[in-house]
Amino acid sequence: MDRNIRDNRRNFLAKTGLVSGALLVAGTGLATPVVGQAEKDQGDKDRGVSPAEDLMREHGALNRLLLIYDEELRRIENKQHVEIAVLAGAADIIRRFVEDYHEKLEEDYLFPRFRKADKLVPLVDTLLQQHQAGRRLTEQIRTLAVEATLKDETKRRQLSAALRWFLRMYRPHEAREDTVLFPAFREIVSPHEYDALGEQFEKKEDELFGEDGFFKVVDQIAGLEKRLGIYDLSQFSPR
Repeated sequence: MDRNIRDNRRNFLAKTGLVSGALLVAGTGLATPVVGQAEKDQGDKDRGVSPAEDLMREHGALNRLLLIYDEELRRIENKQHVEIAVLAGAADIIRRFVEDYHEKLEEDYLFPRFRKADKLVPLVDTLLQQHQAGRRLTEQIRTLAVEATLKDETKRRQLSAALRWFLRMYRPHEAREDTVLFPAFREIVSPHEYDALGEQFEKKEDELFGEDGFFKVVDQIAGLEKRLGIYDLSQFSPR
């Protein structure tokens, strides 16, 4: 078929398709305004996130901090160069964002409701004990995350031990919350209460970290990853 004929046919079909679509819409008798990307983005933002989604994405941020701990621990134990300022920065984010905010949400809003409903109480008790242990470990890490520690073999071992215990505890801790506690939470609160809690969580986040606070924290974590040389995701792929 001649190229001009093909192009004319394609244009004709495209135009008639648009006209047919318009006629179908008109035939319904309903106005169908075109929604721009900006309005769609705003609508997505207005819908917010559920309490479980909010807590689980914060676990994602924690996991990235654990990767920083992993790399720093590897360097300490192999007597390689340690980015002590990066380690201190990661510990500070864990204190401010994970322990003083994320875990406080769980302790103030989730754990009491599970106890009241008499559901998963032994798990809640263990999770709370681990929160408390985690805060003690974080305090040790923050205290030891200084240049002087790297010159003192005893303190290096103490820092290594604190990092190892933190990593050992928090990976199963957050995995149990993601797969057991958070899914069960929907069963012990009404849909209205569940939605209201999602709004409360976002409001609290904005109060503590500013608008879009979660994404600001993620940007801070990314900055630490870049300084440590572990930001590029492809480096974790098998070769």
